[in-house]
Amino acid sequence: MKSKYRGESAGWVCGWPGWVPAVVMVFILSGCSSSSETQSGTPVISVDGSSTVYPITKKAAERFRKKFKEGPIAINFSGTGGGFKKFCANQTDINDASRPINEKERAACREAGVAFMELPVAFDALTVVVHVKNDWANDITLAELKKIWQPGSEGAVTRWNQVRPSWPDRPLKLFGPGRDSGTFDYFTEVVVGEAGASRNDYFASEDDNVLVDGVSQDANALGYFGLGYYANNWEVLKSLAVDSGRGPVQPTVDAVKKATYKPLARPLFIYVNTASMEKKPVLKKFVEFYLKDVPRWVPFVGYIPLSSEVYDMVAERFQGKEQGTVYADAVNSGQPLIEMLRKTPRS
Repeated sequence: MKSKYRGESAGWVCGWPGWVPAVVMVFILSGCSSSSETQSGTPVISVDGSSTVYPITKKAAERFRKKFKEGPIAINFSGTGGGFKKFCANQTDINDASRPINEKERAACREAGVAFMELPVAFDALTVVVHVKNDWANDITLAELKKIWQPGSEGAVTRWNQVRPSWPDRPLKLFGPGRDSGTFDYFTEVVVGEAGASRNDYFASEDDNVLVDGVSQDANALGYFGLGYYANNWEVLKSLAVDSGRGPVQPTVDAVKKATYKPLARPLFIYVNTASMEKKPVLKKFVEFYLKDVPRWVPFVGYIPLSSEVYDMVAERFQGKEQGTVYADAVNSGQPLIEMLRKTPRS
């Protein structure tokens, strides 16, 4: 069964091919006009990065284009890490990110002279999913998730009853993000205890649509990805409540806002190239629109809006051109986002 996102986002507008595996580009074009930008194929704004944040930025671009008739905007996804490689090489204007920029990426940006602004746009509840007809698993503990995904489980934990004895003796088929994914980095850090520490014998992809399809077609499957991809495919998937020590909790809006869905709730970001914004007035206009407009509709994309106070602080940081990060190296700090935003940014 096709993911709903796949049908929306596949291919290019105006007669280009449909589904493009792994990396998707969408041109939000000026009506496919004969402008020099359209003829040359050069986008006004270029975006890459997280497949989790991709649907949010895509919707923002569609709404921006509808209101202001400006474009084209090229939106790719190659994973947060893959996107930062391009962003810090000064190849893109915006990087979508499902985790904060890390020290290695910051160093690459500094070396290339790329200054940036870090802007939270929504909350995500990283969701553990199984096939909709799975009738034995309704919840899972953090310890069980670690047992499944830690490197030492490779080739060893391969059946459901090895995770929990009451579960059936059936093969355990795993689906998860690839190593360029910010979701992979975040999940491994908070579940396994070390970013990037994971078994390798699972089906990996930076394209969450592929993971949705994989889990939805295998009754023995278990996978994880951002809430939006579950919310838009709930008919063919089942989410597991996660028990971090205080009982099983489903990834709901209320649980994220009350901070009870721990530690799998996380902020989502866009990173904006400051020099690009100075050169491209339309980029500043787009980001202003994005930040102002996103609280109204982001729940319909499947994600959770930040508080109005946080959005106000983010908008102030953007208007004040505050460069650098306040969230780097603090993936699992436990500090509220509003407290992080009060800190002085560092490059």
